[in-house]
Amino acid sequence: MLLKPMLQCLSPGGARGRLSVLIFHRVLPEPDALFPQEMHARRFDSLCGWLAAWFNVLPLDQAALHLKAGTLPARAACLTFDDGYADNYRVALPILRRHGLGATFFIATGFLDGGRMWNDSIIESIRACQRPVLDLSGLGLGRHKLGGVHERQAAIAALIAQIKYRPAPQRVAMTEQIALLAQVALPHGLMMTSQEVLAMHRAGMTIGAHTVSHPILAQLADDEVRSEIQIGKKFLEQLLDERVSLFAYPNGKPGEDYTRRSVELVRSLGFDAAVSTRWGASGVGDDLYQIRRFTPWDTSRLRFGARMLNNLRHSRFAEP
Repeated sequence: MLLKPMLQCLSPGGARGRLSVLIFHRVLPEPDALFPQEMHARRFDSLCGWLAAWFNVLPLDQAALHLKAGTLPARAACLTFDDGYADNYRVALPILRRHGLGATFFIATGFLDGGRMWNDSIIESIRACQRPVLDLSGLGLGRHKLGGVHERQAAIAALIAQIKYRPAPQRVAMTEQIALLAQVALPHGLMMTSQEVLAMHRAGMTIGAHTVSHPILAQLADDEVRSEIQIGKKFLEQLLDERVSLFAYPNGKPGEDYTRRSVELVRSLGFDAAVSTRWGASGVGDDLYQIRRFTPWDTSRLRFGARMLNNLRHSRFAEP
């Protein structure tokens, strides 16, 4: 197959090496009719097989050291998961272990042990709402038809877009009001428990920090950014009884979700590397505190391979 030599050409290792870092969030047990593109077990199993065959998959902390030294192996890649969903432990971990792959799991510590992210409150409210129309005009969020899958998808997208960049306390308050108006009891088992994070670590996976409450760092004062990052890091270090050296910026778009000052604070708090959500592959000389990542959504072997090739062609990182 020509794909592996083409990957080798674009990511030859050494001083010309390029690091491909993939982002995942959830791996569902079965496909979700409301979100058919969401990663699920059978699709993730296939993807892991392709990655194992085509790439040298490294732990992210080791990859960062190789990137700094200019000693990356050819076709270097890392797998990362953001937020701390329970299905990471219950579904993704057994698949990773079956393929002999490791991954880094970035944990937003405030949602462990029964917590729930604000966007999931919106999703589950709209999923379970029995009303044909959900009137949220009293919250300034409009009226939303919920007659079928496409209308529910549109309502979720619209609400997330309207709420995403509001201050974290306001996001939580508004999503609780949405659930109340939708007359929905929200689930409490979407995220991992602390013990599942510990078990993930003991199974050989890497754990990284992802703040406490997943705020938009660019909207916070320096002391708030420091507190969010430092408290999350300390919680994980006490849980794992070892240093946490990796960080993921919430949302992760440079300049929009975090700033140059955010990067400086992450460095000052003792992390060795951090990851963004800017597409492309990182090379020698790129900022280790803004490593590129991307989300592969293709479902066929050929399209996934083409996506990985295209990702390696992306230009070098631009400062936020």
